[in-house]
Amino acid sequence: MPKSAVEEILRANAAWAASFADTGRTAAPERRLVLVTCMDARIDVFRCFGLELGDAHVIRNAGGIVDDDALRSLVVSHHLLGTREAVVIGHTECGLLGATNDELHARIGPESESIDFHPFPDVAERVRASVETIRTTPLLAGVEATGFVYDVRSGRLDAV
Repeated sequence: MPKSAVEEILRANAAWAASFADTGRTAAPERRLVLVTCMDARIDVFRCFGLELGDAHVIRNAGGIVDDDALRSLVVSHHLLGTREAVVIGHTECGLLGATNDELHARIGPESESIDFHPFPDVAERVRASVETIRTTPLLAGVEATGFVYDVRSGRLDAV
């Protein structure tokens, strides 16, 4: 009988904890970096971008969008934990690409009509808008923001 995902997670965690060694690092990222990217399961943030545990904060949401909740996390990351650079990474073949709120509400049901899913017609433009949000948010003054689109088929980043 197949194991549930939760059972697999618990088994993996038990193995991890058995050999776990505390690094002594704090919550502040070593590279003073915060990434905002999509929750898409094809993006292995650490391997794709050459990061190690403790190097960066990672904020993930549907579409990799700098919305109010991402801003909250960015402000905490900057003011309380010292990040100085933010990188926004969109990706090809995103599920929100080309969708509309009306289509999503129809698919999910009327209970979803109060949710703005922030769909977009162009990934690069969506990344630019998120970068601009970071650059123009007064509480993030001094944070350098950059944007990229990750190609899920080639693994490459393209600057926007």
